[in-house]
Amino acid sequence: MRYTMKLDEVPFEQIANGTKTIEMRLNDEKRRKIVVGDEIEFTSLLSAKTLLAKVINKYVFSSFEELYVKLPLEKCGYTNENIDLASPNDMFKYYSLDQQFEDGVVGIELSLIK
Repeated sequence: MRYTMKLDEVPFEQIANGTKTIEMRLNDEKRRKIVVGDEIEFTSLLSAKTLLAKVINKYVFSSFEELYVKLPLEKCGYTNENIDLASPNDMFKYYSLDQQFEDGVVGIELSLIK
């Protein structure tokens, strides 16, 4: 199955260049359907460029707080320059605490399809 998702330019470029291999999302109805082997077509919100990635693993957690403890943040888009400042609160930009507790969260591990 193939899914589509939109991304800000920085995470889009990080996935494109291989420095981000785990996409963090709310584990809503759409994301719960994703299984290992599925494909995700990402579209940059800025440039409308697209890239295709294969799902190689899924990690489901009750909150981003749990995800941030259990997954390697450098695979989630953080760099040496900002990893010390990484916080689950960073995800409040996208999802409320109520949404996290209602649906849980997921880390979707990806392999870029060239």
